[in-house]
Amino acid sequence: MENQSSISYRLAKDQGANDPDGQGNWKDGNSNGVSTRRTLEPLPFEVVSSFPKTLLEKSQNRLAVNALSSADPSEVIKIVSSRVDNPQVFNTKIPLEGAPITNQRATGRCWLFAATNVFRVPIMKKRKLESLELSQKYLFYYDKLEKSNFFLEQIIDTAEEDVDSRIVQRLLEGIVADGGQWDMVYNLVKKYGLVPQAIYPETWSAQNSRFLKAILGTKLREFALKLRNLSRADGTTAEADLIHSKAEMMQEIQKILTLLLGAPPHPMQEFTWEYTDKDGKTQEVRTTPMSFAEETCYSDLDCNINNMASLVHDPRHDPLRLLTVSRLGNVIGGRDTTYVNVDMDTLKTACVAMIQAGQPIFFGCDFGKFRDKATGILDMGNFDYESGFGTDMLGMSKEERLVMGESRLTHAMILTAVHLCESTGKPIRWKIQNSHGPDSGSKGCYVMTDAWMDEFVYQVVIDLRFVDEKVRDVMKQDPIVLPLWDPIGALAQLQESTIL
Repeated sequence: MENQSSISYRLAKDQGANDPDGQGNWKDGNSNGVSTRRTLEPLPFEVVSSFPKTLLEKSQNRLAVNALSSADPSEVIKIVSSRVDNPQVFNTKIPLEGAPITNQRATGRCWLFAATNVFRVPIMKKRKLESLELSQKYLFYYDKLEKSNFFLEQIIDTAEEDVDSRIVQRLLEGIVADGGQWDMVYNLVKKYGLVPQAIYPETWSAQNSRFLKAILGTKLREFALKLRNLSRADGTTAEADLIHSKAEMMQEIQKILTLLLGAPPHPMQEFTWEYTDKDGKTQEVRTTPMSFAEETCYSDLDCNINNMASLVHDPRHDPLRLLTVSRLGNVIGGRDTTYVNVDMDTLKTACVAMIQAGQPIFFGCDFGKFRDKATGILDMGNFDYESGFGTDMLGMSKEERLVMGESRLTHAMILTAVHLCESTGKPIRWKIQNSHGPDSGSKGCYVMTDAWMDEFVYQVVIDLRFVDEKVRDVMKQDPIVLPLWDPIGALAQLQESTIL
């Protein structure tokens, strides 16, 4: 029998490669990959078995194991002075932050909550409201429907690829995810409009999306197999059969969505919205979802989504380059998902300008990193890993974390305030409004240090009035196309919130 330590392995150049003949002839669907060999090294038994005793000879390690093994480790290594150093005090904030604190529940709808929390501010201002929620479920319904169609179209388009190719497997894995990106919000609002939550309120499956995604996933994978087979069929009727079959499939998908979420308002059908303003006066509005969105998101200088774009800080690429992610979207024929890559100074300068103009900012970050949920603080000084474990948790740069899969966009929220240094005008800390309910953080809000922003904020959605012409001109470029599995597109791959 061959010794385990002598077994060699092959490492494909492309992670999507496979070795069909077992002889090292790697293929990835695009090229003949390259392989490399080395001998696997086992752990030395003597070192492993004696290490714990050696480690615990030091008194500080004995103290550490007693503390770390008997309580939540994050509480043991928490630096209590972080709360003193990062107060909920800000000298520059938008006049109207929006209320109430929203709650996405057990879903990955953060991007829809962040977007509607941006949209509601000018409505509250115009209609003198103390609180307002727009219907996140309305956008959620149509997003699931559009993503299902988008998925099936991608399956048809990749029908000639091997089913075990990386791109097909990624499509099947990330099927109708809850997550999304700003340009996907734009597509939904442009096609279907908006409604107040009172018109199309939350339901169980909107707040707990696991069953909905499971049933859609099963049916869509079944449909994908059928469409792949039809796409490979010969004959003049093949295309007609494909179109007819997909139409029937989409009707079944919409039936499932409607039964689980309820029938949404028709985008062009009038609804009546009654509310009481902050003066105690009862008001009534008759409009359609499309007209409501037109009034809210296109004509108001405080929120014109036609003039908004995603700025990202992706140090893997040169600044002032346009990026996009292949096959990432929701509405066929809608706007592509694009990002203007800039340096952090440009990104933060635009954020400060928007807050000074009274506008909230949609942004995406890696929310789970160095987060103290109890105090609502995002700060790299929250935890003392060096004293607790004798190790440094910041051994990689922002670029290296992206490359190695250590960091990606995991959550979208909004910025509503910033504290600026009186002498330099530079940001010190930022205020975040989250969508995990009022019990998360400090009454639903978080403080983010400027240093944390440098490391873990990747995207902000900015009104292009607040950036230089050279940044606006990037929108005219042909984009660099990133693969579907790139971490910059990860916000759209979220299945549910795992960081509550």
